[in-house]
Amino acid sequence: MSTEPPPAWVLTCCQTVGDRIRDARRAAGLTQWRLGEMVGADHKTIHRIEYGTSDPSLRLLFRIARAVGVPLSELVREEDDE
Repeated sequence: MSTEPPPAWVLTCCQTVGDRIRDARRAAGLTQWRLGEMVGADHKTIHRIEYGTSDPSLRLLFRIARAVGVPLSELVREEDDE
């Protein structure tokens, strides 16, 4: 595993996914606290995911997608698909 920082495009993608999760969470009427409770994560973890500073596991992404009522594919699609 590389110790070098990821390329800028990866960071941009993480921020985009985080923005989508935040938008979906808000549309579902959930706070970071409540979403964290629903998916078994700390609210700080939810915050870090939404701001693109944490890489969530695929399992956590599945739980988040179900909790906010949005298909996982919609949350993680490539930016070019928008």
